Amino acid sequence: MFQILSIKGTINFLRHAVPISILSLILVLGSLGSLAVKGINWGLDFTGGTVVEMEFSQAVDLNKIRSLLNTEETDGAVVQNFGSSRDVLIRLPVKAGVKSDLQVQHVMEGAATVDPSVVQKRVEFVGPQVGKELAEQGGLAVLVALICILIYVSFRFEWRLALGSVAALAHDVIITLGVFSIFQLEFDLTVLAGVLTVVGYSLNDTIVVFDRIRENFLKMRKGSPEEVVNVSITQTMSRTIITTGTTLVVVIALFLKGGTMIHGFATALLMGIFVGTFSSIYVASFLAIKLGINREHMMPVEIEKEGADQDALMP
Repeated sequence: MFQILSIKGTINFLRHAVPISILSLILVLGSLGSLAVKGINWGLDFTGGTVVEMEFSQAVDLNKIRSLLNTEETDGAVVQNFGSSRDVLIRLPVKAGVKSDLQVQHVMEGAATVDPSVVQKRVEFVGPQVGKELAEQGGLAVLVALICILIYVSFRFEWRLALGSVAALAHDVIITLGVFSIFQLEFDLTVLAGVLTVVGYSLNDTIVVFDRIRENFLKMRKGSPEEVVNVSITQTMSRTIITTGTTLVVVIALFLKGGTMIHGFATALLMGIFVGTFSSIYVASFLAIKLGINREHMMPVEIEKEGADQDALMP
């Protein structure tokens, strides 16, 4: 009875599993290739140096500003628009024997020749040693999080489901980092926080699906693994849509109106929500099926009582 009611109206999600899995593999390989070739545009938090944000009274020519900064103190400066054509962000690398205050002074003097009304909005400085330590600790934090999650899901689920959930997490993190690498978006501490948030969000969605898969394997005695997974995903889809929709409303608001300080954080969350939602279906669940998950793997282990064999021999 349960099987008939469950299969009726079920969406066959796994019908598209193979092409979408191939697409995911291409995205992962492309992200890894970009990370290897282009690397990540590390922000000031990781590289060390000085950041100066300025606001001009009108749109300014960035090439003109770059030519003015071609000095010994400010050589190697990165100049880019920051939000609008009037806002300019300048990143200055650390120079041996040159103080950051002197670098900022040269920047503002050069900017004043372009527009006397220029306004200095923000100045930040991070030492190179601090930046290096933050980069190492940030990478270690992501690695430790994945290892702890692997241990947790290994105790909670059968190992095939656990391996699928960890593969989905790695898939989400790699693609998110790949987007930042391909478009050379600045990667700072707020983005790292976003990546770790993506790990938690994706894991939560995957565990909800896996809990239902485990329940349905025990209830649908004649259903194939593909049927059980399709029924489970269909049953949890309304919850996924509501959770994802409400989260997207907040994240899009942060992305559009949250300001420049958390723009990278919102970008990481946007990417993570999209890839995390479909990875729970087409990476975690589909991989578990390919690893041979079935009803027998979900059955609880029967513990033989002491003396049961003697009781069976008694008349």
